[in-house]
Amino acid sequence: MHVSNPFHCLTLSLLILPPLLITSYLLAAFPHPPAPVTVHKSLASLPADARSWAIYPEDFYTGGGYVSLPFGRVRYWLLGPEKGRKVVLIHGLSIPAMIWKNVAPQLAARGFRVLVYDLYGRGYSDAPQTIYDANLYTTQLALLMQHLRWDKALVAGVSMGGGIATAFTAQFPHLVDEKVVLLASAGLMEASDMSRTVKFMSSPLVQIMASTIPVQKYLQRLTNSTLSKTTAPFNEDDELPEARDKGDDQITEIVRLQSAHLTGYNAALSSSLRDGPIRGQAASFASEGFKKLKGVLVVHGTKDNTVHPRYAPLIFSLLPSTILPRSKLVTLEGAGHDVTISHGDEVVKEMVQFFES
Repeated sequence: MHVSNPFHCLTLSLLILPPLLITSYLLAAFPHPPAPVTVHKSLASLPADARSWAIYPEDFYTGGGYVSLPFGRVRYWLLGPEKGRKVVLIHGLSIPAMIWKNVAPQLAARGFRVLVYDLYGRGYSDAPQTIYDANLYTTQLALLMQHLRWDKALVAGVSMGGGIATAFTAQFPHLVDEKVVLLASAGLMEASDMSRTVKFMSSPLVQIMASTIPVQKYLQRLTNSTLSKTTAPFNEDDELPEARDKGDDQITEIVRLQSAHLTGYNAALSSSLRDGPIRGQAASFASEGFKKLKGVLVVHGTKDNTVHPRYAPLIFSLLPSTILPRSKLVTLEGAGHDVTISHGDEVVKEMVQFFES
């Protein structure tokens, strides 16, 4: 019978026991409390002589206010008569609430009570250092409506705002007043729709490098130099896909200023591209929340180079069959992505007819 050498047993014990003890300790140790979320400042933090104040001031719309929510301060505006039917307008990926400048005042003039606000990480809303997924955006809107004591509202979103409106309807159907409007809506985009430049710029490693002080200073000098010479729109290969279509120069300028001067802006965009509701919303379109609606208005331009026009009929096909007779698909011939800027009158006309039908 073979008898183990005591020295070998001791050696084996010394090799095995320490890792086991360390692993047991790590598994059993009580965790440290979570660190508070880092919140980066908004356009409100820029000096008074910053170009942004002339393009997109705090009082861009009337009836402005702030509310402090768990992930930072949120800027919002209320337009139109207090007793008007309530409608929420949700902007997209890179451009703050100024994207509604040709729509919100017109809806207010037609008797609607209009809520516009800046998403986290854009405009005058703070930029929390967190994951910018559908839950962050839908919770932001739900808490904002609670602050305003709004029981429910008509909901409209453009670009990524359409994806947010879709997720919001699926998650908080009791807060949606019967109808939803999706303009040049994201929600079903695929990775193949994004250029290699967009994918590269949205990677976490690139964002860490871009947030360093030397890179930020370089971007600021580059932006100031560029804006002093031209305000030409972005090209197809630019890293901000929502600014591809030709349009309002000030829209393009505010995108560049945010990118250069707001520490959390680029990270918010990159996380939204990776984790946000621009993709993966197929189940939301067919959810119980949409089944309870009285209709959905889908509007898309034929020349949209950001969210391909093929997604509009695809969205329509995913809607519950029970609401299709009262839903509508509108195609704007020759329109690009920023339909609220280039075709504001047509958008308002379709929205008002849809809301009042």
